Amino acid sequence: MRAALAVASHPLSFLAFDFGTRRVGVATGNSLTRTATPLATVAAEGEARMAAIAALIAEWQPSALVVGVPFHPDGAAHVNTARARRFGRQLQARFGLPVHEVDERYTTTDARRAGNVDLDAGAAAIILEQHLAGL
Repeated sequence: MRAALAVASHPLSFLAFDFGTRRVGVATGNSLTRTATPLATVAAEGEARMAAIAALIAEWQPSALVVGVPFHPDGAAHVNTARARRFGRQLQARFGLPVHEVDERYTTTDARRAGNVDLDAGAAAIILEQHLAGL
C-alpha cells in the first residue's frame, strides 16, 4: 500500500530502451498514466549512440531507465542477453540513474502486430509498459 501511495503522490518518469547492436529504440512513459510512447530509434554506435541517448535524457529528465533484455523462447540467455545487460550497466554508470531490466521476448513481434512504423521504438514502448504494469 505504501508503494502505491508513493507512486500516486510522486509520479516517476522513465526512458526505455530496446537494445540492438545497430539500433536502439527509445520510449518514454510514467507511473501516473502507466502508458508509454515510442520516441525514436538511435541508429548510431559507440560514443555517437551515447551522445544521442544523453540528449534524450537531458530533454526528458527521467527518474529511471528501463532496458529490454532478450532471452531465447525457453528463457535461456544468449549472446545478446549479455550485451543488453552491459548496455544497462553503461547507462547506469554514465548517467547515475537506476536501471531496471525487463524480459523483452516477442516485443518486436508485438510492435509489428500493433502496426508500429518504427519497430524499435514501438518495442521500447512495449518494454516500458511491461515495467509499468509491474509497479
